[in-house]
Amino acid sequence: MNQKLKMNYEGAKKFIINKLEKGLDPRLTYHSLDHTLDVLESAQRIADLEKVPEDQVILLKTACLFHDSGMLVTYRGHEEASIKICLETLPAFNYKEDDIEKICSMIKTTQLPQCAIESLDKILCDADLDYLGRPDFFMIAHRLKYEWDVLDFKHTTLQEWYQIQKDFLSSHKYFTKSAINLRQAYKMENLSQIEFMCNHEK
Repeated sequence: MNQKLKMNYEGAKKFIINKLEKGLDPRLTYHSLDHTLDVLESAQRIADLEKVPEDQVILLKTACLFHDSGMLVTYRGHEEASIKICLETLPAFNYKEDDIEKICSMIKTTQLPQCAIESLDKILCDADLDYLGRPDFFMIAHRLKYEWDVLDFKHTTLQEWYQIQKDFLSSHKYFTKSAINLRQAYKMENLSQIEFMCNHEK
């Protein structure tokens, strides 16, 4: 019997969402449960467009749910902490060792700068930064600025923040054709607005 059919994705999903709801620092205004669910939704959309087989979609969605779970433990290096949580948690939900390795590999590629080679890695990376090419980019980006400030991770002026965002969007590239088609044009619009603010913000 194919053991993949026994993977308890719904159980793993319920488990980690409950952990994130109860355990995340409320000062994580960017790396919140909302972000995790946004990445999950974005990954499903891209996977549908890329026609990813369902058994692989389950692994992808699991990686989405766990990719920032390391924030429960640490801010710096949270990707490695997320991988550790996967290794400790997923066997109890009947995930096979090789599937857990794939999930951990996906999570590792989300560490900046992103470095995705496999198709599922590319989808997760694109889903993680889907917002760069959306109308809500500025709202989400300022959540990250606030998070950095309140956690004493990095303090920036508004001018410095716009410059960071300008550099980041200028260097960022979506990996999948679907994400490029969906988000690239609006990402360039967001970049144009940031460039304007960099030139005019005092």
